[in-house]
Amino acid sequence: MARGRAAAFRNLLIAATVAGCATRMTGCAAAPPAPPPDVPEALRAPAGQMLSRELKATGVQIYVCKASKDEPGRFEWSLLAPEAELRDRTGHPVGRHYAGPTWEAADGSKVVGEVRARDSGPDPGAIAWLLLRATSTAGRGVFSQTESIQRIHTSGGKAPAGGCTETQLGHEARVPYQADYLFYVLRP
Repeated sequence: MARGRAAAFRNLLIAATVAGCATRMTGCAAAPPAPPPDVPEALRAPAGQMLSRELKATGVQIYVCKASKDEPGRFEWSLLAPEAELRDRTGHPVGRHYAGPTWEAADGSKVVGEVRARDSGPDPGAIAWLLLRATSTAGRGVFSQTESIQRIHTSGGKAPAGGCTETQLGHEARVPYQADYLFYVLRP
């Protein structure tokens, strides 16, 4: 009889342990993702916001050759717009990124942002890391509740080196880039 109770107690203990582990794992899976630890302090999302989505952008930064506003007779590459496809962590297409700057999801929702802070990032050959504030949202879906956006882990995308000349005035340069975009919403 004592063996029977010991076995029953052991089975109960195992069941409780498995249930506890499952509860912890479910809690972890349901928790919002944590922002990457390598984001500089100046680019952190404001207090009261939490990470809702992390997407990878692959595309181009489009530059146009223009006359310099500061120095007459000098010409420079000026950012015209980004053009990129957005994918989730599994590689599934989610939407696109274009002028505005605007991020638009396949569900029709979109967010437009403005730069609040920038950091040169660790790669001198890549475009800067940014913190943007949402200035407007539209639609119902992925981006409709976005408050802030971070652009981090950039590669490529910088304007062509050496500037441009008067003979290139109006010409465009499409420079390949990749970046991670992190979208933040208000914490419930």
